[in-house]
Amino acid sequence: MNVRKLPRFLIAVVLFYIVVEVLYRTEILNGYLLHIINLSLIYVILATSLNLINGITGQFSLGHMGFAGVGAYVSGSLTTLILKLSVTNPASMLPFLLSIIAGGVVAAFVGFLIGFPSLRLKGDYLAIVTLGFGEIIRTIFNNIDAVGGPRGLLGIPKFSNFTVILVAAFLTVVIIRNLIESSHGRAMLSIRENELAAELVGVNTTRYKVMAFTFGAFFAGIAGGLLAHLIQLAHPTQFGFIKSVEVLIMIYAGGVGSLTGSILAAFGLTFLSEGLRLGIRALADATGLPIGGEWRMVVYALLLIFIMLFRNEGLMGMRESRIIKNVEVD
Repeated sequence: MNVRKLPRFLIAVVLFYIVVEVLYRTEILNGYLLHIINLSLIYVILATSLNLINGITGQFSLGHMGFAGVGAYVSGSLTTLILKLSVTNPASMLPFLLSIIAGGVVAAFVGFLIGFPSLRLKGDYLAIVTLGFGEIIRTIFNNIDAVGGPRGLLGIPKFSNFTVILVAAFLTVVIIRNLIESSHGRAMLSIRENELAAELVGVNTTRYKVMAFTFGAFFAGIAGGLLAHLIQLAHPTQFGFIKSVEVLIMIYAGGVGSLTGSILAAFGLTFLSEGLRLGIRALADATGLPIGGEWRMVVYALLLIFIMLFRNEGLMGMRESRIIKNVEVD
């Protein structure tokens, strides 16, 4: 497989890695900020994978975090089980990597099972069905005692780190970008532009919508596994409707159909949310006012409304930055 024009994007990612590592090792960047960067990179995976469904293929999914939940529980359970059985060295990364891939594969299978019947629907009906399936997945985990039930799956080893998460985010962006540039991606784009016209010229619209849903679910499962191994917990409340809406907001704030926009919004909104939380806490401490952390969501929502009113196409619209646009694989 020959790679063309990839070095520019690879150089940007390597430089980002070096800068963060140097800042962290010199203690300019503390552990808390590194954790927020890791969360941002996980949201990059979630946002770009959802953008494949909503932005590129033109569907409307509201249950994306349900697939992340599948990946989190499957990978967390497998890693914990392997370490309990002492099959490998506790410090070995192999069980972690295998469990992450397994979580993605199971999530993709669930995405296929859900997508095949539901993607015959369109618009609001599809949104309602995907919302329902997302909540079903969350409720199932909430009622299975073997994975902790309402307590959540505890004791997951912390294998996720900045290096692993960055590599996963990099591969996700490259794979999705090159899928979009392939003949399959062009078929997905034709469905977004005019599904009836796509059918008339011979595009199997159901097949490509299911393909987008399956790929999106796979990467969501990868992101869920990375999150579980980062915070050492998988809990049903992490993968509910509100979290799915947060990812949905990222792709609309960044620009539907723009991977660059999804990346920028994932970082921007993750840091904005944490910044508002810290700012409101500081304001409450300084003034003595009984201002709770939940007020950050009011400010957060107002800022999003402002973006949608004055920049309703999102930060990037449907445009890509040059380093993302030129990522091609033959």
